[in-house]
Amino acid sequence: MDQARRIEELIAPSLEAMGYAVVRVRVSGGQRLALQVMIERSDLEPLTLDVCAEASRTISALLDVEDPIGGSYILEVSSPGIDRPLTRLGDFERFTGFEAKIELEAPLDGRKRFRGRLLGTDDETVRLAMDMGEVALPFGAIATAKLVLTDELIAAAQTEKRE
Repeated sequence: MDQARRIEELIAPSLEAMGYAVVRVRVSGGQRLALQVMIERSDLEPLTLDVCAEASRTISALLDVEDPIGGSYILEVSSPGIDRPLTRLGDFERFTGFEAKIELEAPLDGRKRFRGRLLGTDDETVRLAMDMGEVALPFGAIATAKLVLTDELIAAAQTEKRE
């Protein structure tokens, strides 16, 4: 199991109990490691600085006990932002209608990179409308995916804040 997945499995239950969902865990850097934890509220309300600080204290305490990194690191707790990564199958359903960039682990029909409008999911498949037509991408084959910052996405985020 890779380090990021191990850390996610360690911290997710406590964060979920606090009302937060882990969006992504990433360990990066060379000499000075950085642990980036993206979270969102389970009720999908906006994150505040206080929420990030509370989550950071909880994560720090859990990591101090288990020590999965084994050395010094910088902990960054943040919201996923408007052009967020899509990491769970439900994200592709939740953001149906918005534009996304998806990169696969290995080529599918000679292609690894896809960009288009999300059409939702069917079982373990992500559907995407592209200029060339609709494509179905196996969720398990996706290396990275994120929303594309568009005027439509910005308008939806502003409407969401007002509600």
